[in-house]
Amino acid sequence: MQNRGDPNLSETKIPARKVAVKKTPKKRASSSITARLFKLLGELFADLFAAPKSALKNLARRAPKIAAETARRAAAALKTFTKTRAPRAAAWLQSALSHARARLAVPLRNTALAPAVYAAVALFFAGATYYAWAVHRPLPGLEAGPMTIARGDTLGRIAARLESREIIGETFTLKLHGRLSRLDKRIQAGEYEFPPGTSLRQFLRRIASGRGRVNLRIAIIEGWTFARMRAHLRAASDLRQDTADMSARDIMALLGHPDLHPEGRFAPDTYHYAAGASDLAIYRAAFALQRERLEAIWRGRSGDLSFRERAQALILASIIEKESPHAGEQRRISGVFHNRLRKGMRLQADPTVIYGVGEAFDGDITRKHLRTDTPYNTYTRRGLPPTPVSLPGESSLRAAVQPQKTDAYYFVAKGGGRHHFSATLKQHNRAVRKYARKSG
Repeated sequence: MQNRGDPNLSETKIPARKVAVKKTPKKRASSSITARLFKLLGELFADLFAAPKSALKNLARRAPKIAAETARRAAAALKTFTKTRAPRAAAWLQSALSHARARLAVPLRNTALAPAVYAAVALFFAGATYYAWAVHRPLPGLEAGPMTIARGDTLGRIAARLESREIIGETFTLKLHGRLSRLDKRIQAGEYEFPPGTSLRQFLRRIASGRGRVNLRIAIIEGWTFARMRAHLRAASDLRQDTADMSARDIMALLGHPDLHPEGRFAPDTYHYAAGASDLAIYRAAFALQRERLEAIWRGRSGDLSFRERAQALILASIIEKESPHAGEQRRISGVFHNRLRKGMRLQADPTVIYGVGEAFDGDITRKHLRTDTPYNTYTRRGLPPTPVSLPGESSLRAAVQPQKTDAYYFVAKGGGRHHFSATLKQHNRAVRKYARKSG
């Protein structure tokens, strides 16, 4: 800090005080595992000293062979371990072995137990060395492709699968590490990808935390009906079908709106989910997104609309969506519909008639369909239908509340999803005959 007042003060030097800060040593995650390993060793010694004399004599006869084999494995593991991942841990294990050997050189009172204790200690340190090496070494072939962890999979099943794929040589180490780290009960279902060099320890942490899960995708398309959306979700891979036996009203009740018709209330978009996720999560996300979109677009509405409710905007948007997928035409179609609504004319929109026919519609709209009255037939009824007739996308929502100013009151399809617009009925009938001949 500089002195900006008296210039004499600028030459005064105040010696800095050194404050000794006592640093709290960070606890290492491995310390708890080490403590548990020593606890297991203590339990092993307790078992040895409590064992019958006959069993100890049998162990004593086998001790030299056990000790020799474990010492050989320990040496090999230490050699590999030192060259690869953790030379400091290897050095710690080596000094611990030397320390144990020096301490055990003192003759034991019960000479019959000496070989058993030597074997137990050698076995423990060999096992600890192998364990440390096994959980840190890169697992070969794990990065070859995604691995699916199903709901209810135990660590034992997962270990068996890895063993069958020759990624691990035995299942015990993974199961032991799961128990010691207490991650064996936290496994999360999903499809996982693992980067090259992933160790057993990293593998277990990933499947316990859910990191590295491959997100699956499902697309809901503009213009679909709610019924088609439901069928699509039922056919989705690895999506848990929690709503399969529910009615549409039941689903809306779970979303907090039991009296709201579901049509048009779900946003067409691509949704990501983890394997084993509930289909209800997709419904929730799509419902929330459509409500968010409608609110935002309604705030930017034009001031001369033919209606006052945002629910009416959703209905009109669903009709526009079915009339044309082209964003460039949607605002003009919206202008035509607003013109007709202001004049009190029937909308005469084919998509509303088709929606009213329902599952009986075979793909060919007829004069009989146009004359048959339903709540959705805009040839027989004025105004908007009672509910949306599709799931409108963002562009049709915007078109519904920002119509293009036009003198047209009619339009007819001319192919390729495009339309011809007319201001008078006479012009419209001429266009209908023209494009009917072309399509015929």
